[in-house]
This record gives sequence, C-alpha cells and structure tokens, in this order.
Amino acid sequence: MNDPFAGQATPPAPLTIEPSQMRELTQKAVSRAGTKQWSIDDLPWTSLRPEELTGTDRSVVKFITFIEDHIPGYLTYFLQAFPVADGDQAIEEFCFNREYFRFLISWANDEERHASVLTRYQIEAGISDPDTLMWELAEEGRKKFALPYETPVQAFTYTLVQEKATQLFYQRFKSVAKEPVLRDLLHRLARDEARHFAFYSELVGAYVRRHGLESTVHDLKDVLATFRMPLADTLNGYWRWSMKITDATSYDHTEAYESLVRLVTDFATAGGRAAAVDLTEFVHRIRAI
Repeated sequence: MNDPFAGQATPPAPLTIEPSQMRELTQKAVSRAGTKQWSIDDLPWTSLRPEELTGTDRSVVKFITFIEDHIPGYLTYFLQAFPVADGDQAIEEFCFNREYFRFLISWANDEERHASVLTRYQIEAGISDPDTLMWELAEEGRKKFALPYETPVQAFTYTLVQEKATQLFYQRFKSVAKEPVLRDLLHRLARDEARHFAFYSELVGAYVRRHGLESTVHDLKDVLATFRMPLADTLNGYWRWSMKITDATSYDHTEAYESLVRLVTDFATAGGRAAAVDLTEFVHRIRAI
C-alpha cells in the first residue's frame, strides 16, 4: 500500500450528512463544553513539587506540550478543509461547515488552554524557561499540519481515534506520575479529550447510520491502516521519543481502535454485521503486528 502521507493532502469532499444533524451534534457538544470549563488558575499551583518529577516525567511533559501547542496548525487544516469563507460553495455545504465551525471554535479553546497550561507547568516546574520554550515551540509550531484523507468521514474518523488515544495516554501517564499538580492537570486534559471523542463518535455514528457500514467500512479501514498520531512525521525525534514514553507508561495508541469497533458494532444493522465483523478482524490484525 502506498503511503498517503508521502503526497499532498487532499481536503475532504463535501458533506454527506444533513446540516441540521450537524447542528444538533454541535449544539450538544458546545453545551457540554460550557458546563465543563476550567481555567489555568484553577490548578493548585502552590502545591507544585518539582522534586517529585522523574526524568521521564519531564520528558513526557515536554513531548505533550509540543503536541498540544500545535493547535494553530490543526485548526488551520480543518478551516481549510471545511471552509466558511467560500462564496462559490453550495449553500448546503456552507451550512454544514458553519455548524462544524461552532464546534471547532469550542474545541480550539480547549486545546489552546491545554497548550497554555502545559507551557506554564514547564516554567513553574523549572523544566524550561519562557524564552527558550517559546523558541522551541515555534520551531515545531511553524511546520504545516495535514491529513491525507479525501472524505469527511475519514477526517472525522482519524480525529475520533486521535482524541481517544490522547485521552488514554493522559490516563496512563497520570497512573504513573507522582507530582500532585501534574496529576491534577492530566485528569483535566483527559476529561476534555473524552468530550472531544464523544462528539466525533456521535458524528461518525451519524455517517454510519445514514449510509450503512457497508458503504463506509472501506474509509474506516483506510484510516486505521494509515493512522499516525499528530506530528509523527514532523516533530524532531518523534519516534525515538514516543518509544521511550510508551515503555514508561505502558501506553499503546492502537487501543483506541477498539473504540471505533465498538461504535460501528453498535450502529451496524442486520445487513451490516458482516462488515462489522470484518472491521473487528481487521483491527485485531493491525494490533497483532
């Protein structure tokens, strides 16, 4: 199979669910976000104990700061893939994109808070200083983020898996971390990622319900077969860094694939059960590699 990441990413094709349905999903997600808001100042900063951080803890915090701080790149990609400033697009497509935009702004606010709180944590814990950290993040942040997918359901499936994988990682990291403020921070990050996953789970589910699993399973399998976490191809030292982190936290991002299997199994109609079984077996083969 050719590596789709090697070529130019193609923006997703026009919508395939009704704008009104996207509106309902977005309203629910934004409302949910509004009731779960927290601020950087909510963390108990006076309880910070840098001496309880291991070398691995410091390394992981630096790593996840790079990932979270790339939010300008992530947001730029989605705004270009689902434009809301294109006068030539069909009105139905604009309505769909406009509703999705409401979620993107709420999501970007969460992710920018993640980037900001991790930056502050590094400085407060003595992991880095403000100027050094700003330049390090800028070196990686200016690199372009892109996905290789051609359909909305592929872009949304990728994000579903990525959000779940990130949630799982923060939970695993919290289970081994000892520093109290870091543990509090990781709990908050995992909770936000769980909300993001819930939105994309409902969105992908809407695609499956409307078009049937038989029509969408190829797109889902393509995402899983080519999945890489954000910045895997751009962050300097990503693979060596991620291997060390995986060993330290017993983390495996392919665990997130099971959430997609459960989703499509729940939504599969009688005629789609064979496709659900096929996807399940496909995921198990991937995870066995």
